[in-house]
Amino acid sequence: MGLLTTIILGLIVGVIAGFITKSRFGIIGDILVGIVGAIVGDLIAGALFGLDVTGFNIQSLLVATFGAVLVIVVYRLATGQGARIRN
Repeated sequence: MGLLTTIILGLIVGVIAGFITKSRFGIIGDILVGIVGAIVGDLIAGALFGLDVTGFNIQSLLVATFGAVLVIVVYRLATGQGARIRN
């Protein structure tokens, strides 16, 4: 996936991942996590499944959302927040 597509998809996915994980990063933080997650998801999908994710489609959205949620979970585990969810 091209860098520009990854960034734009990350903007959208960051908000989605924020809702899924009930993150406390705020909108800007969610967007940044989404961009990083889109890159991580793209790398993982390429390495594990040999997928060449390109463009704006459902497959790209799912891969990027998975990557963003994974980034949030790893962040929570690394900072000792565990699976705490905002009430």
